[in-house]
Amino acid sequence: MRRRHDQEEVKWLNLFSLEEGTKKHLRILLYGPSGSGKSSFINSVDSVCQNRISRPAAASSSGDTFTVTYKTHQIQKGKAGRYHPFVFNDAMGLEGIRGVCEEDIKHAMQGHLKEGYKFNAASALHPSDEGYNENPDRNDMADILVCVVSANAVPFLKDDTLNKMQIIRTAARDYDIPQMAILTKIDEACPIVKKSIKNVYKSKHIKKMVGPILHMLKLGIPLTDIFPVKNYHEEHDLNSDIDVLILKALRQIIQIGNDHINKDTTIK
Repeated sequence: MRRRHDQEEVKWLNLFSLEEGTKKHLRILLYGPSGSGKSSFINSVDSVCQNRISRPAAASSSGDTFTVTYKTHQIQKGKAGRYHPFVFNDAMGLEGIRGVCEEDIKHAMQGHLKEGYKFNAASALHPSDEGYNENPDRNDMADILVCVVSANAVPFLKDDTLNKMQIIRTAARDYDIPQMAILTKIDEACPIVKKSIKNVYKSKHIKKMVGPILHMLKLGIPLTDIFPVKNYHEEHDLNSDIDVLILKALRQIIQIGNDHINKDTTIK
């Protein structure tokens, strides 16, 4: 059974809608290292929204890159055929020569990737390629960029991965796309959080990690926009303590993305 706070968050989510005449949906673009939990976060959001464990997005069970296709994930709302007014896209992991080319993340932000495009670590998409969307409309473009990083992997991120993150971060800034960060696998990074997810805000270890993450990744993301979460991975049932962290992160993502849509509409 959901607690009162969870119920209020779900109620807000179900009532959320985009301003008429803006976009068909708010597009959330996830990126980060392989195995950081990008697809698992999409699955977790879908699980919370459907009030049951679901797995709409294929996720890697190891540190290897699994996501190779650019796909839009809708989140079901109530009855089949009804969806929330936001969608997710995630990308191939960032690592080295096996990782996604940063140019493809730039293409995704600007709406140039066609649905079903297969990422190629050897080379980025070229405008003459079949998967290139030459004339994207507003609905194809990302409204918020979310960096997903595993809490227990931060100290081991390599320079080539960090360099790609910096390039992507700078591009989003130049495109005026807002950014957020999600810190996943918090239970694996801290024993007291593993004991109980409720301890996340009491954990000195997690608090100490946020500052170094900002410094290391140089993403320019304020502390208020970095959210610790635990994704659903092996669980068979929902857990209210896990739900509330996912819902808090999702609400902030939606609010920031919606502000961007409204700002863009006002300017135009």
